[in-house]
Amino acid sequence: MKHLILSIASLIVASFSFCQTEIKLEDVSKHINDSVKVCGKVAGIRFLENSEGQPTFINMGAAYPKQLLTVVIWGIVRSKFEKMPEDLFLDKEICVIGKIELYKEKPQIVIAEPKQITKL
Repeated sequence: MKHLILSIASLIVASFSFCQTEIKLEDVSKHINDSVKVCGKVAGIRFLENSEGQPTFINMGAAYPKQLLTVVIWGIVRSKFEKMPEDLFLDKEICVIGKIELYKEKPQIVIAEPKQITKL
């Protein structure tokens, strides 16, 4: 019985450690280095097929260069999506889970797995 209670308690603690703070898209710059869930409209997507790492940039909140958040998908991760991100997400409302980092003074989240992006 003691082992059962400890197992259940461990599962509860583990589930809370994976919870993300949900923030507004307008507030991303206040959450640098935080792991969050943020939702908003995709304003543009650009795939740089001939660049090193073949990045895809998803701009949320506004078109480049006034985007509130850039979601970065490297080519190796892009290949894991069922369809091209442009087809899946352009002009859609999405939610992104990940750590907000700064790149050239702009907030971004780098995606490691397709499940970090969901459509609303």
